[in-house]
Order: sequence, then structure tokens, then C-alpha cells
Amino acid sequence: MSISERRLEDDLISKLKDLKYTYRDDIRDKATLDANFREKFQELNRVKLSDGEFKRLIEDIIKPNVYEAARTLRNREAFIRDDGTPLNYTLVNIKDWCKNQFEVVSQLRINTDNSNHRYDVMILINGVPVVQIELKNLGISPRRAMEQIVDYKNDPGNGYSRTLLSFVQLFIVSNRTETWYFANNNARHFAFDADERFLPIYQFAEKDNTKINHLEDFADKFLAKCTLAQMISRYMVLIASEQKLMMMRPYQIYAVKAIVDCINQNSGNGYIWHTTGSGKTLTSFKASTLLKSNESIHKCLFVVDRKDLDRQTREEFNRFQENCVEENTNTASLVRRLQSDDYADKVIVTTIQKLGLALDESSKHNKRKIARGQETYKQRLEPIRDKRMVVIFDECHRSQFGETHKSIKEFFPNAQLFGFTGTPIFEQNASVKQFEGDMGSMRTTEDLFQQELHAYTITNAIEDRNVLRFHVDYFEPKGAAGKPGQALTKQAIAQAIIDKHDAATANRRFNALFATASINDAIEYVDEFKKLQKKIKADHPDYVPLKIAAVFSPPAEGDPNIKQIQEDLEQEKEDYKKDPDAKKKALQAIIADYNAAYATNHKITEFDLYYQDVQKRIKDQEFPNRDLPKKGAEKIDITIVVDMLLTGFDSKYLNTLYVDKNLKNHGLIQAFSRTNRVLNATKPYGHVLDFRNQQDNVDAAIALFSGAQTERAREIWLVDKAPVVIGQLKQAVTDLGDFMKSQGVDAAPEQVSNMKGDDARIQFVKRFKEVQRLQTQLDQYTDLTEEQRDEIGKTLPKDELRAFKGAYLETAQRLKEQQGKRTPEGDPVNTDVDQLDFEFVLFASAVIDYDYIMKLIAKFSGQDPKKLKISREQLIGLIQSDAKFMDEREEITEYVRSLKEGEALDEAAVRAGYSRFKAEKQAKEIATLAGKHGLEPEALSGFVDTILQRMIFDGEQLTDLMAPLGLGWKQRRERELALMADLVPLLNKRAQGRDISGLVAYEQESA
Repeated sequence: MSISERRLEDDLISKLKDLKYTYRDDIRDKATLDANFREKFQELNRVKLSDGEFKRLIEDIIKPNVYEAARTLRNREAFIRDDGTPLNYTLVNIKDWCKNQFEVVSQLRINTDNSNHRYDVMILINGVPVVQIELKNLGISPRRAMEQIVDYKNDPGNGYSRTLLSFVQLFIVSNRTETWYFANNNARHFAFDADERFLPIYQFAEKDNTKINHLEDFADKFLAKCTLAQMISRYMVLIASEQKLMMMRPYQIYAVKAIVDCINQNSGNGYIWHTTGSGKTLTSFKASTLLKSNESIHKCLFVVDRKDLDRQTREEFNRFQENCVEENTNTASLVRRLQSDDYADKVIVTTIQKLGLALDESSKHNKRKIARGQETYKQRLEPIRDKRMVVIFDECHRSQFGETHKSIKEFFPNAQLFGFTGTPIFEQNASVKQFEGDMGSMRTTEDLFQQELHAYTITNAIEDRNVLRFHVDYFEPKGAAGKPGQALTKQAIAQAIIDKHDAATANRRFNALFATASINDAIEYVDEFKKLQKKIKADHPDYVPLKIAAVFSPPAEGDPNIKQIQEDLEQEKEDYKKDPDAKKKALQAIIADYNAAYATNHKITEFDLYYQDVQKRIKDQEFPNRDLPKKGAEKIDITIVVDMLLTGFDSKYLNTLYVDKNLKNHGLIQAFSRTNRVLNATKPYGHVLDFRNQQDNVDAAIALFSGAQTERAREIWLVDKAPVVIGQLKQAVTDLGDFMKSQGVDAAPEQVSNMKGDDARIQFVKRFKEVQRLQTQLDQYTDLTEEQRDEIGKTLPKDELRAFKGAYLETAQRLKEQQGKRTPEGDPVNTDVDQLDFEFVLFASAVIDYDYIMKLIAKFSGQDPKKLKISREQLIGLIQSDAKFMDEREEITEYVRSLKEGEALDEAAVRAGYSRFKAEKQAKEIATLAGKHGLEPEALSGFVDTILQRMIFDGEQLTDLMAPLGLGWKQRRERELALMADLVPLLNKRAQGRDISGLVAYEQESA
């Protein structure tokens, strides 16, 4: 540990002592950790365990599954003692977590046969280690810190699976000036996936979202004993369906506290202004579940606008906690559950329409009941009229501004109403008036809900990188300026979308929505795209048509489900007042085309299933190779909509909104916000292409919904204009060139390998990654002029950029191999390398993949050497510049070099040839490795194959493999470790992107 880290650790321990933690300098290893836990356990549960009982208890409670360990920590469990009597116990005081004993230990070492792990600081609650704090030098990035802890958990010999460390709930990383925290999880949720995504990482914040970065301030605010206890016991969510832990964000915690305090103090109603994409479903879920324990409350109703949101919210609630919310199939079911005293019915998710029907005696249903002398729904609810009810509205605008909201307040006088909204209704954007005598006043969110309880605006979310900024392209046809609000011809717009779609969506890596002004417009656009793409395909046979779908509601025709869907679809409801049959027929044709494209069997009479299917394809999009018809068979490129999907729908793979519809105020923000969910570095912003020249409306909406930072809102919300980013790219390329020259080499890709020392390579990686980041951003701009494209091309020509990418990946791979390596004292071998964040996903093309390369090699092999469309070196450059081939770049490159010019091979022959080439090369590697370790090549090859098939080290097979060497236990163990160290790079290459962290299981067995 470095001197600065040691000082940081000492200061933190001193601060925790001030916060009344007990510092246990005597707890330094597994034995003393276990002994302390035993003492605390016996004291809490008022029991004295024998040595045998304690050993069995430890074996019983320690689970390698983090989710199961987290459940055990929070529940009352049972244990059978030696005399056969049951012991019902808890590990901590779960009724009042603040009354537990809080201790801190440092430099805890967990020894195994082959590893000696040391943990900087651990916080124990009642002897259970629940928080691990890792302290780092200044400058380390949060992402790299996360990677280090992932590596740490996956290191051979780690203590997280076989010791009390299995109960760690939170990791905290700090370099004093920056402090971050994130939840522990099992391997499948605790690793970076192929898209370099990870669980959320957090900074704590004040109620106004001011960040609490400094470790000392963080300790005061977050690590105070009762606060930490609440964070773990109340504000962590165990997601049953995914078997993972989730931490609530600070703004979610403040919102929940505000609602709970308002209810406990019975201080009226209130609303939460949390921007779209901020996770309000989780916030409302946690508020609802905390209210379950409040005996003075009869029911907590979570009310949504539409049937599809009813289903979506119910599924989300049940995702957080299995079967916590049942389906209300109809209003009668809702009324029964409202009457019920069953604890399972305490939280109910329903639509405002069902609730309104239950309270509306003028409805047809209730009129029939009255005519028959039967009780109406409202009469059946009369006995619970005066009970305390909590009603939480999912989106407290539009539907809530009607009679239903009023009737809820009148029928349940003791109800407290809370609303969530990403776009509140202010006086400036209110459209419904309430007249009182001669005075007219606008109906605002505050009119309905009395007070704002907490705000987390889109400005906050963009600054926190919880959502993305926007790039808005106001389309103007060549030679003419569009007029605000005036539509262009549909043919011109459809052609512009076809022309710009690949750039907007990073070569179809992402997908788009197209918002149209009416159902008739949507129908016309479906036909227009068909005609245009048919013509393009005829003129250009290689063109791969965009996959277009369309969604708008069918005519209600008395169907209550469709009526319910249309409650929040103002334009569609209006459109069906004219010629509904023609629109219905068009929708049937659209669904028929969809069925043909995706081999489905949807019907207009089961519209909801069709609607769900469209949403699933948008959400589940993979990154397809657009040049191969077989790829991306399940995806949709563009979904044409009128009102649907423009609110309440999220997808990380949706990055573009095309707009041929007048939008303003909250409708504009809601629609734009479909595009800005965070994915990774390949999605730098949400993209909007506006064909109505609505810049004034955009500026007004930004000003209205920016919160407290109106003067900086445009700067925060919108990405820089193209000339600014082009200037930044030029500067980044210049900086890269100047740096290379300072190292005594020319600013050329082939000179990167001639730079001396890791320090130079580190600087190259940092500088070129910035070049690629800016290039990725500009590649997705749709408003570049030809002059600007030329300017970008001259700044770094395409072939030179590709060659630099190859040099970057080769250099990065070399440095990456050093990350995670430690000195005997536990410090990084190279601190600067250890802190590098490579973001390889920036260097992975959406177009190029393994199949594409095999096809391209086949084309190359069949070309006349004198008429080559792509040279051998260009083909190799293409392979070497894409991160997807990092583990195979040597093999594929060598294979391409081995091909004879003019020897025509079809794709099947190329694949077979490459497989043979790779197998022969791998056999040589195995033979070399076997020779080094004195093993038989066939035996080692079988061992490696078993590992890759099962993705686990087989301890017994390894023992058998080493048996012929006739070594003693200690020597054999040393040879095993040496062999495994040599095997890891080979296994990484052959795993083809699969996570090899599961190989750690062998080490846990041997320990």
C-alpha cells in the first residue's frame, strides 16, 4: 500500500471513530473475524453455541450466492442445535438496524492455499462484514475502480464465497476527493458485458443534488451509523426475478423519505418531479412497500394512465419482489381487493380508468346495477370511505386533470394523493382551465397536489450522466428554408430519413421512432417508405431495406380495453371520428406485413399482443450486421407512431426520433426523452431529426423544464454544434501528432510500436481514445455539410484512422495484460496502467463481425490480383482495427496472409480453412506449453477442452494431469499455479468473449 493510501486509510478510520464506530485492530484474519462474529451472534440471539454448532452455523449461512446471502442477512432464519431443538435467529437486529454494533477493521487478510488477499477497510454490523472500502490514489477513474474490484472478486483465492465476506453488500471506492459506491452482486451481474455496461455506480448527494465527493464529507453523510443502516436495510432492493441487488440513487431516496414523512405527519398531498428515465417505478415501489408496515393505512394504490402501463408497472413491481402485486383483471376485482384486509392486497396497481369506473355511479355498468336493485361498486366501497388511503399517480398530468381525480378526492376524504411526473404542468403549459366566477385560472400540477416534495430534473440527470444530452437537427431541404410548423412533402421527408438513417443510428446499431401528426399521415408514410425502398432496391441491388413497423390504436368499437388505451392518445382518439373503417383496414394491412416480416400471427382483435411484440423488438435489439440478410431478423429499424410510445417507453437501443408532428412543452420533452437512455460510449447522445423547424418550441421547453439552472440549460441539454466538435477533433489529432513527435517518432500509425516504454504507450492510448470518441460523435451527426465532411476526412483520412485503431488495439491489449497484477505488498505493478480505462466498445463496428469478415475473405480470394477491390493489407487493417477481433486478430491476420492470390474460395471453404489453420496453431501452442511443464500434449489439450466446455477449472482433472510428474504436494501445487498462469492468456483467447471468471470456482474448491 502506498504512503498516500495509508494516510487516507488512517484518516478514514479516525473519522469513523468520531462517528462512534469501534475500531478493532485485533481483527486481521479469518479466524479473528469469525471469532468476533460468533461473540456478536451469541449476544444478539442470547445463546451459547458449541464449537460444533458454530462450525455448522458458519457452513449453513455462508453462501457463494450474493443474493441469497443478502436475503439471509435481512430475514429470520432457523437452525437445528446439537440436541435437536430449533434456534430461530437473525444475524443482525432487523427490527431496528440502528441498534446493532458497528465496527471497523483495516488490512484484513484472507489467506488461502495460494493467495493472500488484503482488504483496505471493512465495516462490520454486528460482526458481519457489510461494506468494503477500497482507497485509491488520486486520478483513478470510477470505471477503472469498478474493474479492479471485479478483478479482485474474481481472483483465485478470494474470500467472497467461502468466508463471511459473502455478506458484503456495498463497495465504496475513494481517492479522497472523489467517492463512489455500488452494490455487490453475483458474477453474471458483477462484470462488464460485451457492451461494457455494468451495474450503476453512484455518488452521494444532498437533497438539491449537490454531490458529496470528499471522503470525509461522504463519511459524515453516508457512513453515520443509522444512515448506513437505513441505506442497507431500506434503500437497497433485492430483485427476485434477476437474483440481484440494486441500490437506490440519492434522489430516489430523498423522494421516498419525503412521501413517507408527509404520510407520517399527515401533512397533505404532494408531487415528485423526477425526469423521465430516472427510475420512478423503483421509487414508487419502495415508497409503497415501506407503507405496507404502516398499520394506519388501509391501502396504497399505484395508479397509472393506460392499460399497457398497468401491465408494465405491475411487472416491474413484481420484478422487485415476486408476486407483490396481483393483476386486477377488471373493476370488480379491483373493488374486491380494495375491500380486502389481506396483507397481500395492501399495495394495488391499477389504471385510473378502473378506479374511476368504481367511483362513477353514472356509468352504464352501475346504472344497470341500480336498475336491478343491486349494489353499485361505489356502494360496496362505502364501508372503507373514511379509511386512510394513499394514492400514488404514475404520471400526474393529463388524465389526472379530469373528473376521476376529483371523484377520488371526494369519495376518500382521508386519502393522501401523491403524483410522479417527469414534466409538471405549470401555468405556461397548462391547457385545462378551472373557472371560479369571473376568474379563470390554469390547472397546474401544484393545484392538484399542493406542494413539490422533491425535484430531480432532466438537467440534473444529464449532469449525472443518468440520461444523455440531445443533438437536434432542424432539417432544411437544399435551397429552401422550412417555415416553423409547416410540413414538408412526405416523399421528401421519407427520402431524407432513408438517406440519414445509417448515420443517425451508427450504421443501424440503434433504432428509431418516427412521430407523425395523424393516423392518416402514418398510413401514408408506410406506403411512401415501401415505394421508395422498392425503387432504391431496383436501382441498387446491394441495398438492404430498412425494416419499418407502425403502431397506432385500432378503432375502439365499444371495446373497453381499446377505449382505455386511447384515454391518453388524444390525436388518435380524434382521428377516429372520421372514416374509422379505412383506418382499421390500413392497420390490418400493416399488421399483415408485420406478420410476414417476422413470422408472427397477430390480429387487430388482439392488438395489445401486437403492441407488446413491437415494444419487445425495439427494447431487445441486438447490434446486427446490416449487410447480411440473416442478421437482425428480429429487429425493427424505424417504428412509425402517432401518440403511442412517445411517453412511458424506454429502450437503450433507441437513439433517434424523427419528427413530422408539432410538439411543444411537456409533449416535446416526453417525445425527445425516448432517445436518451444511457448505453455506452457508442451512444453519445439522443438524436432528434425535426422536419417542422421547431427550434422556438425546443428552446421554450428547455427553459420551462430545466429547473434551477435555466441560464445554463441549453449548454447542458444540447451537444455542441458540428463546427465546435470538428475543432475539438482537429485539436485532438494535433495533440496526438505532437506527442508522437515528442517521443522521437513520426505521427503515423506504423510508428506507434516504435515508442519506448509504457508511459509513452499510456499517453498514446489516452490521446487516441479522445480522437475516436470525437470521431464517433461526428459520425452520428446528420446535419454535416459536404464541406464539413471533407474537413473531417482531411483531419484524419479513413485509412489512417483505421490503421491508428489497429495500433491502439494492439497497444491497449499489451497494456491490459498488466492490469490487475500486484506486488507482494498488494500494490499495482504499474499504477498508471492500472488506472487506464480502455472502452474497447468504441472500437467495435456495428457492421463488421465474424460472418462479415469470412464473407469478405471469400470475396478477396476470388478476385483477379490485378483488379482487387480490397487489398490484402486493407483487409488485414479492417480486421486489426475492430475490437471484436482482439482475441483472434493474430490468427485471422496470419490466415489471410497465408492465402494464395487468385485462389478462389467460397465462404464455406474459407470457414473450413480458417478452422483448420486455427486448430493447427492451437495444437502447436499446447505442445509448446506441455513441453514447458513436462506434460503430455494430448492430456493438456483434453484438460483445456474440458475447461472451455464447462467454463470451470476441474480440480480432479488437474490432479490427474500432474500425477505422472510424481511431485510432492507443495511442488505439485507450485507447478499447478505456474501452469494456470500460462493457461489464462490462452484460455482468454479461446473463450471468444465469454466471461472466464467462472474458472475461479476451481480455486474455491481447492481452498
